[in-house]
Amino acid sequence: MTEPLPADILADPPPQRPEPPGPNECCQSGCDPCVLDLYAEELQQYRETLRQWQARHPEANQESQS
Repeated sequence: MTEPLPADILADPPPQRPEPPGPNECCQSGCDPCVLDLYAEELQQYRETLRQWQARHPEANQESQS
């Protein structure tokens, strides 16, 4: 049985991981910026935002590890 989320997590939900580009979204013609470059930047921003969120919600880190 899953326990309900604390109210502070509901008010400050975790960031959502960006969707990777589809297999046909990169045209392989050297576009600048390439969709793969944009995704890498979004992923880097997501990871930083997730670290900040985890610092605000250490109880969520413990729940996900159990």
